[in-house]
Amino acid sequence: MRVTAVSISEKKGEKKHNIPEGELRANWGLVGDAHADGSHRQLSLLARESIDAMREMGADVHPGDFAENITTEGLTLHTLPIGTNLKIGDDILLEVTQIGKECHSGCAIQKQVGKCIMPRQGIFCRILEGGIVRPGDEIRLLA
Repeated sequence: MRVTAVSISEKKGEKKHNIPEGELRANWGLVGDAHADGSHRQLSLLARESIDAMREMGADVHPGDFAENITTEGLTLHTLPIGTNLKIGDDILLEVTQIGKECHSGCAIQKQVGKCIMPRQGIFCRILEGGIVRPGDEIRLLA
């Protein structure tokens, strides 16, 4: 289980672009991202496998296109119970706070792709302990 992409956007409701690394600030979010606001949805995650499924249906989509901050591999995110803790690398500690979300009408992702997978398969986390996150970082489930 690992991070495959770190993505950021300056405005809400648009696709994010990939960055080589990002700073996750405890009780805030991904520094520089439009969604960082200290709410219970400080960080969004989506599995690469979910993006691949959309690609198999003919959509030209990539990590960050669904406005997720972290794209993962090897972990079925939407099946994790709320309250689950995830460790990224040695420093970062996350707590799952929400599974899926209500997609607002007219979102750029839905217009381009025809449907959005974030409402069912994306998750949101609170950052308990921050640090630097990079593609390739290991993700572990904590008991």
